[in-house]
Amino acid sequence: MEHEATVEGVGVGVDDEGTGTPVVLLRARGEIVPIFVSSDQAQSMQLAIDGEPFERPLTHDLLVEMVAEFGGAIDRVRIDDLADGTFYAKIDAEQYTEDRRRDLVFDARPSDSIAIALRVDCPIVVSDEVVDQAGRPPEEFEREDDDPGF
Repeated sequence: MEHEATVEGVGVGVDDEGTGTPVVLLRARGEIVPIFVSSDQAQSMQLAIDGEPFERPLTHDLLVEMVAEFGGAIDRVRIDDLADGTFYAKIDAEQYTEDRRRDLVFDARPSDSIAIALRVDCPIVVSDEVVDQAGRPPEEFEREDDDPGF
């Protein structure tokens, strides 16, 4: 089963060594699923959340524009697997050519998928298996509003 998720925020998580690592927090099925990402991905997501355009198109902006120019649309993003500490995702899209719809599925990194979903305002869904493995109660996460960002 899949559950629609919301992006609760992008911040800095502390790993076992005490090192700060960018993390995106998804809320699904009442739990928080933390996914560690690169600084660039975190910045791209935060810009999309804030609705702030970058001075030049970022990779995610370019991809969204190209999909639209080719007669396509992003329908949803799925975070559908977690194996050996690595999250896996799919982007479900559609393309219209000659009045026919063609459904497409692309394998993608969750960080790219989420950054794209934030730009096109499409659903993000997370599978039960992922929430079962990685979901944590919301109270496990501290929030510091003075975060300097990425």
